[in-house]
Amino acid sequence: MEASSKFLNKELISRHQVTLSKSGTEIDKDYLFSSIKKSLKRNNATIISHYYVDPLIQEITEKTGGFVGDSLEMAKFGSNCKTDNLIVSGVKFMAETAKLMSPNKKVLLPDMDAGCSLSSSITGKDVRLLKEKYPGVPVVSYVNTSADVKAETDVCCTSANAVKIVKSLGVKKVIFLPDDFLAKYVASQTDVEIISWKGTCEVHEQFNDEEINEIRKNNPGIKVIAHPECPPDVINASDFTGSTSGMIKYVKDNQPEKVMMVTECSMSDNVQVDNPNVKFIRPCNLCPHMKRITLPKILDCLKNETNEILMSDEIIEKARKSVERMAEIGR
Repeated sequence: MEASSKFLNKELISRHQVTLSKSGTEIDKDYLFSSIKKSLKRNNATIISHYYVDPLIQEITEKTGGFVGDSLEMAKFGSNCKTDNLIVSGVKFMAETAKLMSPNKKVLLPDMDAGCSLSSSITGKDVRLLKEKYPGVPVVSYVNTSADVKAETDVCCTSANAVKIVKSLGVKKVIFLPDDFLAKYVASQTDVEIISWKGTCEVHEQFNDEEINEIRKNNPGIKVIAHPECPPDVINASDFTGSTSGMIKYVKDNQPEKVMMVTECSMSDNVQVDNPNVKFIRPCNLCPHMKRITLPKILDCLKNETNEILMSDEIIEKARKSVERMAEIGR
């Protein structure tokens, strides 16, 4: 492995407690990298990874021509790449979104138990009942939802474009699912009445304003930037609120002396690599679901072509329309 690799920082790797083991036996990292590269070539496959997976997975992803980004960017990259198979290093709804965007490709998820508290908080049936209760009210669903929920949705959104999507509908009332905190943030930025669901991200809901105030006290001049999945008191205590990509851009453009990114711990580690002059103060909450994705599981998934994402043509067609409409409105 090249000494110049941006993912070589041992401190960052140890923070994530990267597991290079299988059946209790330690596996050599170079062996895993070499085996994954060979399997990708043999299976005509590409890895697409989320920002929250551990640094070694991001490293092998980029070294093999894959992509690291947010869930929508992952799906878009997957639909445009020329390989027949996609390995999704993320959680299940991300793999489903990739399948929606690439229905003719085989999409594999290294661990089918890699879920999401937001996605699991609501079902397609729940959405149908809401539509019966509020007839004619458009449904906007966060991309952090299952394909079944997307199939019952008028238009999807990301944390980056949620406000824009809601405003674009030109209506007085919207059903916004499933993140209650993101819904509250959207409501604060628009004049639209928001009917929300009580879903939350189990990582972002842990943050609070007392923690932020304590960090400010101990780090004068620090800039605090928060993800809109955080509770309102955290948003109000922050200097900037933005999506994953928005937070990355803020750090890159402003180069604060010190910054606290109020989001999943992996983000600070990964953004620090590209901003070495910025000191990151970390409130380290890790996503347990993302940590289910490991190098050995990726290799097993490739070798055995297991954990394929399967959906009916009807669900794919209906769910894909809500994603495509979001793309038409714009990011």
